[in-house]
Amino acid sequence: MFNKVLVALDRSDRSQQVFEQALGLAKFTSPNLMLLHVLSPEEDDIPDTMILSPMDYYPGWGDESMKRYMEKFELRKNAGLQMLQTFCAEANTANINAEFTQNVGSPGKVICQMAKNWNADLIVVGRRGLSGITEFLIGSVSNYVLHHAPCSVHIIHFPINSPIVETQLNQE
Repeated sequence: MFNKVLVALDRSDRSQQVFEQALGLAKFTSPNLMLLHVLSPEEDDIPDTMILSPMDYYPGWGDESMKRYMEKFELRKNAGLQMLQTFCAEANTANINAEFTQNVGSPGKVICQMAKNWNADLIVVGRRGLSGITEFLIGSVSNYVLHHAPCSVHIIHFPINSPIVETQLNQE
């Protein structure tokens, strides 16, 4: 049925549920899992642009901005890798063959490209529950993946009133 399942994860609380559902599926179909995290400005807390000053007559201003940007980016990169390693170890402990990768880019495009390159049979991805103008303005990764994926897509829906989504909305 499914030999290769790509599991798209972010660093939100929802990722645990996305992973658990993918793991549950894997226990019945015994596929190989590829856990994917995409470092992107679209993810919370990822610095999307460096703060550059038009006042370049202050020596070192650009260097300091670049240094702060890189420090924040490294923290997010390491947190993503730690999450992937934890989930991969959990899958391997359950006798599920799993590996992971962390890429940089636009999440929807990276997920679809990874699925194509890895010859995935299924993509498992969560949905934040955005709609209307919010979805239009910031986009929807799950919607992009659904319409551009080279294989089947299983979307884990988190209703807006779920405790996970409510907690995250309150934090914003």
